[in-house]
Amino acid sequence: MAAASQAVAVKMAALQLPRNRPRLLMKMPSLLLFAIVFSIPLDAYAQARGSDFQITKITKNLITNPQYAYSGAEQYQGNQRDRWLEVEVEFSAAPEFTDELTFKYFILINGKLLTGEVTHADIVAGRENRSVMYVPPKALLRFLNNRPMTPTSVQNIAVQIVQQGTVKDELNLVRAAAQWYTTIPALSGFVLNKNETPFAPLYWDRYERIRTPGR
Repeated sequence: MAAASQAVAVKMAALQLPRNRPRLLMKMPSLLLFAIVFSIPLDAYAQARGSDFQITKITKNLITNPQYAYSGAEQYQGNQRDRWLEVEVEFSAAPEFTDELTFKYFILINGKLLTGEVTHADIVAGRENRSVMYVPPKALLRFLNNRPMTPTSVQNIAVQIVQQGTVKDELNLVRAAAQWYTTIPALSGFVLNKNETPFAPLYWDRYERIRTPGR
């Protein structure tokens, strides 16, 4: 009888929870959270890029001076050998309406970094919104040492979308290290917005409206 009682006592002891079991149960939620976080692929975080605004395309073109027909004064022929560098940015906007966005341009030409920015106003939601900036012919000649422009003269272009001081998106024309332009001395005043060029009256409905300082 004593042996039977001893056997029952051993079985009951085996069924009892270990003293540290409650602590293990308390730690399980934290362990599960750790496992979930570290099981998420890294590219899942990269997908957060440009949730409201995203640059989808950067295009560079060499273009001539525009020609206008005007009969109110003597006619002057523009120099059609001059070439402007046009940098056009296509971007998408998710919010139904945005008061303003600033686009910052970083253009690397022959080892020289030219910078400029333009603020656009009244942006509506869409996938084919556009911004554009220009480098004038004489500036190109200056930084190319009076040599003609070639397809490799523009080494890279980066563009940022900034809203209220926060960078919302950024894209490079050529794949490069993040913010590569911060390691190069910048030259301002050579990248012009559309209103500062002879292209101002052209393609009015193609590009977002430019906000004039002080208005």
